[in-house]
Amino acid sequence: MGAFYLNSIGGFLKHDDNAIIGKLTKQGANSGFHQQLHSQTDSWDIAVPILKANFKQLISDVDRAKDWTILLEYPIVRRDKRIDIVLIADSIIIVIEFKASKPNYSGGGEHQLLDYCLDLRDFHFESRDKIIVPILLIPNTRARKIDLQFSSDFVQQTLFANDKNLNDLLRQIASISHKRGRINANSWNQSSYAPTPTIIEAARVLFAGHSVENITKSHAGATNLTKTTDAIVSAINKARKNREKLICFITGVPGAGKTLAGLHIAHHSDFQAKDVSLATFLSGNGPLIKVLRSALARDAKTRLAKEDKAVKEKEQERIIAFIENVHRFIDGYFENKKAKPNNQIVIFDEAQRAWNAKQSMRKFKRDFSEPDLMLEIMDRHKDWAVIVALIGGGQEINTGEAGLREWGNKLKTKYKHWRVYVSPQLEAGDHSTGDLTLFETKVKHVDVTRVKDLHLDVSLRSYKAEKLSEWVQQLLNNRPQAAATLFATYLHNYPIAITRDLDAAREWLKERDKGTRRVGLVASSGGRRLRKQGLDVKGEFDAASWFLNDREDVRSSYALEVPATEFGIQGLELDWTGVCWDLDLRRHKDDWDFKLFKGTKWTNVKGVEMQRFITNKYRVLLTRAREGMVIYVPVGDEHDKTAPRKEYDAIYSYMISCGVPEL
Repeated sequence: MGAFYLNSIGGFLKHDDNAIIGKLTKQGANSGFHQQLHSQTDSWDIAVPILKANFKQLISDVDRAKDWTILLEYPIVRRDKRIDIVLIADSIIIVIEFKASKPNYSGGGEHQLLDYCLDLRDFHFESRDKIIVPILLIPNTRARKIDLQFSSDFVQQTLFANDKNLNDLLRQIASISHKRGRINANSWNQSSYAPTPTIIEAARVLFAGHSVENITKSHAGATNLTKTTDAIVSAINKARKNREKLICFITGVPGAGKTLAGLHIAHHSDFQAKDVSLATFLSGNGPLIKVLRSALARDAKTRLAKEDKAVKEKEQERIIAFIENVHRFIDGYFENKKAKPNNQIVIFDEAQRAWNAKQSMRKFKRDFSEPDLMLEIMDRHKDWAVIVALIGGGQEINTGEAGLREWGNKLKTKYKHWRVYVSPQLEAGDHSTGDLTLFETKVKHVDVTRVKDLHLDVSLRSYKAEKLSEWVQQLLNNRPQAAATLFATYLHNYPIAITRDLDAAREWLKERDKGTRRVGLVASSGGRRLRKQGLDVKGEFDAASWFLNDREDVRSSYALEVPATEFGIQGLELDWTGVCWDLDLRRHKDDWDFKLFKGTKWTNVKGVEMQRFITNKYRVLLTRAREGMVIYVPVGDEHDKTAPRKEYDAIYSYMISCGVPEL
């Protein structure tokens, strides 16, 4: 759907004010925005005369401006909002946010405006490689004087206008807009818009009862997220019809949308009835659960501000049920060994991180691995049951995580009657599965079906760099030449830089802190000597505040003070990250060396499993950014045996050899 109103500026000036406002009001009502109609109509009563007065002055000085196009209420689907005013000025896109009741330019208006512009730049096909100029228009306010200077970034600095000087700014833009050709306004209005949502944005959409299909297309036009969802829904319905037990493994590169696919499946209309759901989404990721529930609770607080206590309590119960803790789910049914689960479909997020029997015994006195327990619990259904296991290969990061193979071991020994669906990548082993297969050797007497659509190979998180996960794999697999080739060939649009200066890294991130694009520092939980640089990986970390709070809160990621470790950020994401590297993963004789800091010194890590955990920590950290990252390697101190300069130098040199440019 395009704008509510489109016309040339000349046509707009001839159009009656009441007719324009009437059309906007009618379109708003047809689109379901009834609650906003009154305030929005009042706003347009003020805006339309201001626009007309400034446009009349403009075309008296710039005749061709009468042929510019004005669009009112242009939708930004990803944010479920609409841009107030867009002007197609020859080759330049002018985005105007109108605030009728604001006393000044402070507050969130500029951030909201920049979000619109950045979304157009990144996801709107007809806005690619176009200059986009944001203007914040507030009447009866003293406008800030800004000399218009165009930067190399497509989204320019914000301009501040009032009811008197908008014409002056537009005239300055007109002085260069004709030099770059002309945008077809009708094509722009009907352009494909393919945003990639964060998991928080997607959760909000699903919780509101909407489909995420409109906001899950990547830059590459990938459709495999939809194909994966459709393949799983079809498989579940088949198992339901044939009264079978089925387990489906979804694999994918980091950031490809496995969690998003799982949430979508859990809340698919095929599995919902009145006040009951056949499916539930389970996760053992505490920070992910906390952040998603907090985000939904904050939305509900605003939305239900005027409702009574009973309504608010019911909504809180719905939020808690939206995503369940897998350990509590298992615990409940382990205690009652005869109870059948309320749901016949469970989606198990990050299933490779399920606990092994030893960890399960240590935590809950249960001498069974979580894959074993989950299969046993769901096997209690007499007719049909489905487990959808979301696998983030190579992301096991903690002692006691059973890993992918534990699922295969139980399926080939105790649960042979379960049908198994796998992707080709999981059958053969792939960089996205940590080079592991589900079964160590070829199995007999297990019904295994290969389904190509169960693999997500396009990163939605790193939508500007589809090869990022492969580059990270080569870097961590000690293949610098292959990594450098990938970097030079595929990572042009995904900025990565390296520095020895933490302040420079912070400044790099602050330059990219626009709109609500989120920046933050991340570090390994084993990076204990980063404390020498003022970064305490063992310090207090509130996931909800870090991911959701605004710039004014020192607990938020924006402050660039508290780093999130792999445990805090796995399954979540930022737009821009500063990856802080320490000596738990260092270089030795042209290979990786693994260390653990104990007391006052670094000690060797010899076990293969523990070494893999450290590698996977950095895999998680290097794949959390949607738009780009800066890697910070400390300079070190030749007088400090716990932070020797030569060790940091070796890491830095290796990163350079993998193609990363110096800041």
